[in-house]
Amino acid sequence: MRGLGIIALCAASLLAAGAHAQDAASADKPAADERWAFHWQGTFTEQAHPGFASPYRGPHSLDPAARGNETADLTLYAGVRPWKGGEIWIDPEIDQGFGLSNTLGLAAFPSGEAYKVGKSSPYLRMQRLFVRQTIDLGGDTSKVDPDLNVFGGSQSANRLVLTVGKFSVVDVFDNNSYAHDPRNDFMNWAIVDTATFDYAADAWGYTAGGAAELYEGDWAFRLGVFDLSDVPNSTRLESGFDEFQVLGEIERDYKWNGHAGKLRVNGFLSRGRMGTYADALALADATHTTPDTALVRQYRSRTGIAIDWEQEVAKAVGVFARAGWDQGDVEPYEFEDMDNTYAVGASVKGSRWNRPDDVWAIAGEVGGISKAHEAYLADGGLGILVGDGKLPHEGDERVLETFYSVPVAKTVHASFDYQVFQNPAFNRDRGPVSVFGIRLHFQH
Repeated sequence: MRGLGIIALCAASLLAAGAHAQDAASADKPAADERWAFHWQGTFTEQAHPGFASPYRGPHSLDPAARGNETADLTLYAGVRPWKGGEIWIDPEIDQGFGLSNTLGLAAFPSGEAYKVGKSSPYLRMQRLFVRQTIDLGGDTSKVDPDLNVFGGSQSANRLVLTVGKFSVVDVFDNNSYAHDPRNDFMNWAIVDTATFDYAADAWGYTAGGAAELYEGDWAFRLGVFDLSDVPNSTRLESGFDEFQVLGEIERDYKWNGHAGKLRVNGFLSRGRMGTYADALALADATHTTPDTALVRQYRSRTGIAIDWEQEVAKAVGVFARAGWDQGDVEPYEFEDMDNTYAVGASVKGSRWNRPDDVWAIAGEVGGISKAHEAYLADGGLGILVGDGKLPHEGDERVLETFYSVPVAKTVHASFDYQVFQNPAFNRDRGPVSVFGIRLHFQH
């Protein structure tokens, strides 16, 4: 019976979406006239895995028995244009459900719809509340279609965009066209975002701060400052902004053989109370206890850098790749237990086989950890998502994901997803693990 309440809400909103679409079509109002905007989405996912080989397990291990879990969410995106170039958006959301093994056991976790907190009953949160100001700097004008948190209208090629409030860092940074949205494309955490991009966020993936984006011809430059959690991987943000993160990104648009491509390079610097693996191991050795980075946290820095590339190679066919590295001697603060990552994939629209609204895609990712990180896990330490109690045979965690998405109604898509993992939680003694998923998503 879990999830029935939110599924009913999704169904009701779907009916409302159909009525709204008909009204909009009859009114035929130009997008440029939008003063108010209301959009909504609902997503239901079910993931399951069969039993797999597991000679031992720890507190943060994936359950080796066959099991499945569901998540569901419903989001309203409401916006107003109070002045020229200005926008105010508010996104209340209802969430419910759990990730596999309570979102533990895999560094590249298989569902971006599963948060680090789970509840069996639907609950309401205000995920975004922000102000955006766009300043026209000239250049060619292009049409902008209405979308979630986007007003329909037009924009100049050269512009300055300022965003302040509560939102997600990855609303602005590391935004790959083919792999970035677990509600519409890939689902795995390490494929929809760069796994080593330890961006500031609460346990749901949102934070407070500001970002500036400068678009100038084929270039884009982004800079952001955001609040960290009060402690790593927390449900609460730092109240005094004493712990924070600074981010920068450079993007270059180009054409290859007449097809659009983009290359991005981004980096982060986090300043907060974090522990090093060496200090945790030293304390554990001196006290004959299990290492715990929480016991040795001091105010220090953590850095990382990533490369993000996308390229259309033919009509309706695109490829992408990501690579990232972070400071592997200091514990990750918010995101995943990885210190290096390499991902590559391809996405093909169904117009290639006369089904223009279908999408098939495939991607693979390889993630690794530093020697200090390995020693910490081998001694029984626990990370954000992983910790088998020991790690006698470490190996890079590998995942292959493929999905096929089909429309089942005008505003509803169903996706069938398969992922297979080798060396779950960097452990060659456990697995492999196959994860089967289905996703129902509507959006208007």
